[in-house]
Amino acid sequence: MKYTQLGHTGLKVSRLVLGTMNFGPQTDEADSHTIMDAALDAGINFFDTANAYGWGANKGRTEEIIGSWFAQGGDRRDKVVLATKAYANMALDDGEPWPNHDKLSALNIRRSVEASLRRLRTDHIDLYQFHHVDRATPWEEIWQAVDVLIQQGKVLYAGSSNHAGWHIAKANEAARRRGSLGLVSEQCLYNLAERTAEMEVIPAARDYGLGVIPWSPLHGGLLGGAIRKEREGTAGRTASGRAATTLADPAVRQRVQAYEDLLAQHGIEPGEAALAWLLTRPGVTGPIVGPRTAEQLASALRAVELELSDEVLTGLDEIFPGPGPAPESFAW
Repeated sequence: MKYTQLGHTGLKVSRLVLGTMNFGPQTDEADSHTIMDAALDAGINFFDTANAYGWGANKGRTEEIIGSWFAQGGDRRDKVVLATKAYANMALDDGEPWPNHDKLSALNIRRSVEASLRRLRTDHIDLYQFHHVDRATPWEEIWQAVDVLIQQGKVLYAGSSNHAGWHIAKANEAARRRGSLGLVSEQCLYNLAERTAEMEVIPAARDYGLGVIPWSPLHGGLLGGAIRKEREGTAGRTASGRAATTLADPAVRQRVQAYEDLLAQHGIEPGEAALAWLLTRPGVTGPIVGPRTAEQLASALRAVELELSDEVLTGLDEIFPGPGPAPESFAW
């Protein structure tokens, strides 16, 4: 495994991030533990989750599965850089969200951290991430709550997810006024097929020293050989998910076919190429991979050692051109 610093911090993390969103809804507890063991054995030390994972009536279940894995001992917790998130409403009353149990008020941040610590069976969270922008809560309030948690040793670093470039700037300027470290990472949608983050989010993250953690690196399976799997009858969940919907657009289908043809010419698996491409992008710490099986994890691990030639990189840019930086991308 290869490692890098998380943004401008001294924290060293693996170039692949183990995403756990499937643990519970798609992968049972025993298989989830097997995947986490395999990831740790392969050198992946960066695990990402969220308090809402498990979804619906099972919100929090994913954190519980990770907590039961930590409880097995063997230095599991000490070896892992643990990241979780908060924003979603975790309390329902007759199916309706209960006030003050969501978003990023100081009250809910404190409540959410305590609940996650219980489910995860740990005394601290290494990276606490804001899962979405809270337009109603000022950053001064958010940082006041986080600073207290850092002083208590319950949180070490803070990060954002799904934030715009100007949100990152506003957050870190507010932190600077308080003498706080501010955001150290941004988790955003970023892959070959969806490069909007290159306009402002990634430039802002790099300027403020945040590590970029792309989620959905295969764009819902679209970049994992979707057309080939469709032809072979092995599409699985991608046959009815985001990939299938997106492929209904003839222009998208043409680009994805060109992508698969290019990689076939070079003997490269599409999913591994999509991950390897992200690892070449400036500012990227590592993409989140969310394996449902040990085999999917093994495929992701091969991407870390895959070096894409200039010819392949040029071809990928021709098929999936980025938007370019702002404001040049939309102004003269």
